[in-house]
Amino acid sequence: MSAPARPVHPDSAGGESQAGYQIDGQRLRAPAIEPGLYIVSTPIGNLRDITLRALATLAAADVIACEDTRVTRVLTRHYGIETELFAYHEHNADRQRPKLLAALAAGKTIALVSDAGTPLVSDPGFRLVGDVLGAGHRVVPIPGASALLTALVAAALPTDTFLFAGFLPNRTVGRKKRLAALAEVPATLIFYESPHRTADSLADMAETLGADRPAVVARELTKTFETIRRGTLGSLAEAFGNEPSPKGEIVILIGPPVASEPEAEEVDSLLARLLENHPLKEAAALAATATGMPKRDLYQRALELKAEAAGDEEDEDDGEPDSDDDGAA
Repeated sequence: MSAPARPVHPDSAGGESQAGYQIDGQRLRAPAIEPGLYIVSTPIGNLRDITLRALATLAAADVIACEDTRVTRVLTRHYGIETELFAYHEHNADRQRPKLLAALAAGKTIALVSDAGTPLVSDPGFRLVGDVLGAGHRVVPIPGASALLTALVAAALPTDTFLFAGFLPNRTVGRKKRLAALAEVPATLIFYESPHRTADSLADMAETLGADRPAVVARELTKTFETIRRGTLGSLAEAFGNEPSPKGEIVILIGPPVASEPEAEEVDSLLARLLENHPLKEAAALAATATGMPKRDLYQRALELKAEAAGDEEDEDDGEPDSDDDGAA
């Protein structure tokens, strides 16, 4: 098979763009795209987890800004894309960012990728996006794979509210302090973690957040040796503490805290206050929202409180006259 044609920007000599890519040996031409910065999501493991739009964008761009050219080159070679690769990462960002801004000012098209997944998640790309927008250039997101979302949908933990907390501090003291700050967040917590720190992090999580809290450790998602282990923080901390350090990319997910049921006195006090300004059914509904308790139980208790209050009023009305009222002559 002949070598794929080198991408040509539509503004350069030669007329129509010849940029292209291949899928399963079939050569496809990438349509021309407007100048700007394109945030392109790439696979987190399986090279087939990339969108057709992402491939067309990478092929049509003048430059692909990437964390590690060796990693991105595996992807571009696989799909027959020969766009120039430009190293852009946290260690050279301050030096390389002006070059990318200058290229955009000259009407070039830049695709920004990370080593895997969606750019700007746990990488320095957000600074580039801010500067690009500040300079008046276009920023176009090209969605796709994301490790945190891939792990979340397979974890069997609540998905209605979740918090991505990135990487925890390396040292135990800082890690526990950060975990303590997140302990009461009413959401599924998602962390990225290094393999050699996984056991220590799980132990600190079990100690700080509670050993009974449900959790999941996802490893090597979409890759050959993908594993998803579910349990509690205590059981997972014990298991990983007795095993060699895992290999590959790690995502840890922790279920939201279970709200403790308020004391009966607190519930009665809340219902009494609500009944002063709301009908019985509405008071029970508001109390259910505030406490997480079943509305039916709160409605029944509100009925009892209302009946007790009515009985107290009747007792007061039936009382004996005071001794200093008019007496016998």
